Amino acid sequence: MFAVQPMTQSAIIAVAMVPLLFISTLAVGRWLKRRQGVSLGFFYLLFCAVLSIYVPLAFFGPQILPQKTPAPTALTQAGQLKEIEKQIAGLEATLKATREQLGKETPVALAGHGSVPRSALMRHLTAVLTLLSTFVIIALLRRYFWELWFERKQKSPAPKFLSQLLSLLLFIGTVLTIVAVDYGKDLTAFVFGSTVVVGIVGFAMQDLLGNIIAGIALEIGKPFKIGDWLIVDTHRAEVIEVNWRSTRLRTNDDIHLDLPNKTVAGSIITNLSYPTQQHGVRLRLNFGYNIPPNRIKECVVRAALRANGVLGTPLPKVYLREFGESFAIYEIRFWILEEAHYNEICDSVRTNVWYEAQRANIPIPFPVRTLHIEKARGSKEDDKLEAARASMRKQPFLKLLDENQASKLLSNARMLRFGRGERVIEQGDQGLSMFIVSSGEAEVLVKAQSHDTRVATLKAGDYFGEMSLLTGEPRSATVVARSDCEMWEIQKAVLAEILQQNEGLVAKLGELLAKRRMELEGVLAASTARPEISAKQREYTEGILERLYSFFEL
Repeated sequence: MFAVQPMTQSAIIAVAMVPLLFISTLAVGRWLKRRQGVSLGFFYLLFCAVLSIYVPLAFFGPQILPQKTPAPTALTQAGQLKEIEKQIAGLEATLKATREQLGKETPVALAGHGSVPRSALMRHLTAVLTLLSTFVIIALLRRYFWELWFERKQKSPAPKFLSQLLSLLLFIGTVLTIVAVDYGKDLTAFVFGSTVVVGIVGFAMQDLLGNIIAGIALEIGKPFKIGDWLIVDTHRAEVIEVNWRSTRLRTNDDIHLDLPNKTVAGSIITNLSYPTQQHGVRLRLNFGYNIPPNRIKECVVRAALRANGVLGTPLPKVYLREFGESFAIYEIRFWILEEAHYNEICDSVRTNVWYEAQRANIPIPFPVRTLHIEKARGSKEDDKLEAARASMRKQPFLKLLDENQASKLLSNARMLRFGRGERVIEQGDQGLSMFIVSSGEAEVLVKAQSHDTRVATLKAGDYFGEMSLLTGEPRSATVVARSDCEMWEIQKAVLAEILQQNEGLVAKLGELLAKRRMELEGVLAASTARPEISAKQREYTEGILERLYSFFEL
């Protein structure tokens, strides 16, 4: 029979504690979410509700919950005492036998003697609260351990599948603890049966389990992290994710690869991003036997240094790898930082090698089985020479040459090809030649305060570099091919021979260059007096003539 007690002061306090505890716990959750970034979710609301009910019942439960009262019996007090003494004697004998068997003391709670049986309500509330606490602990671990401490320690995002695996193990351990402690169930049969089931399931899912174990091994060994570029089974790809079953990669062509963790763990992994992003790249090139190897190496290194994405330090290096049937095989090693632009960088190097080889008159050999028939191109070259001669007549200082001198100058000029984006000359470099644009366009850049400023665009018929040719001064600007260009290069040796045969031409060049320098410096202003202009021109002319005589050894 149950004796229901009336509502007391303890019951009122217990009822008042419920909303206070709920609001307080909910406020803590809001603070954790907004200030600490802990994502608690719907289970935290249930946790707050159960905790606000559990705590008052734990403190005031005996006063407000109905209790069992022993039923009256017909035995007298003396009979009850004898009955109790018999029970105690039997329990003592049982306890002694148990101690002797186990070899240790086992505490025994005597039902009905000094202890009150736990109510079913509290047992269920304890189980639910413990289970919900597990979700809260998992959320705190995810935030403070995986997202903060682990990422700061490892300097990489925490592996999602490893966090999920440990959360699952913690949840299973909590459930087993609740069953064993709160409900007093024996788990021996469960563990034995689970072992058999796990063995059967493990045999059927050995590939999946192998991938999971391999994924854990990859996370412990840390051969790579998210964002690293790898070479795995000839694939050059970036690591996107490591999950339960596979490692996901993305190539330069934006193709996604899904490799099983067992395959990745069993492969030779080349990490291109560790310990630094700087790494070397090797390309093979073929050249004929009729060109000295050192000349080829210099040509290839120049081409590589002009390619976008190639580092200047360490310098590229070229190796003569082997002698083929019809050509020698060279290998260039250069250094890059951005593996994501691997294809573009290699293309830029190969393109620059082709143009540089053409300018250096180094032929790239054709395969042995290819029959190459090249027709004479005399008429086409003659047309280009005529176009260059016409452009010469438009230039101030080249107008000083007569027809024979112009023909001699052009007949010894070299036709050079430059690809789009190539630098023809570099500001500050020493130069012993000038250029006439035959076709295409080029940009003139001047560096000021570490920034290149475009000051002019050159088209067919324009020329540049004449000051370096005539005086030996360093290049005053950088010229970059805006499109594929063909240019005539006039070198110092050819012009020197012409000047040595005509001293009058030297004097005219001196006056012309002096006037041009005055124009650049703004001396020829309208406000400047004529005597002052004449004096300045004589001064510049004498200085330039002195340099001309010295530079050309006249």
